[in-house]
Amino acid sequence: MTPNLVEGIDFSSQPLPNDEYELCTFTRCTFTGADLSKRAFYDCTFTDCTFAGAKLNRTALREVTFVGCDLTGLRFDHCDPFLLAVRFKRCTLTKASFEKLSLKETYFGQSVMQRVDFTQTDLTEAVFDECDLDGARFEYTVLERADFRTARHYALDPERNRLKKARFAWPGLVGLLVKYSIEVG
Repeated sequence: MTPNLVEGIDFSSQPLPNDEYELCTFTRCTFTGADLSKRAFYDCTFTDCTFAGAKLNRTALREVTFVGCDLTGLRFDHCDPFLLAVRFKRCTLTKASFEKLSLKETYFGQSVMQRVDFTQTDLTEAVFDECDLDGARFEYTVLERADFRTARHYALDPERNRLKKARFAWPGLVGLLVKYSIEVG
């Protein structure tokens, strides 16, 4: 049986036990460089945690919420893809990779997502609410019905991504024209 609330523990110096974690809340924990491979998290919340350099090989993330976390450089594409379901609010996801994952209906809110790799990712109905997507890579990405209305600094090629019924605000439309070197005035 795992504890429901874990606070302020530095798992970079003492490993997180290899276990399944269900309905747990991790608050202000450090996972810097931690090996979280083959662990399973179900209906868990991570708040104000740091994960820089953590390993996620075959890690199960099912209905996991990250709030105010530093997830810089994480390879979510190494997670167990079966029933993968995550959401992010006020997180730093710079240089993270979601390559080739199915992230339908995923919520990304108020997050810094610079240089994130979404190559061949299915982001159908995903929401990018007030996210900074500077340098994010969208190639052969499914963005049907995705919501970019409050996102900023994105650039994506309409010819290399599926955008049917995706939503954009007027100022953000410039991000769809970057490849053409057109100046909008």
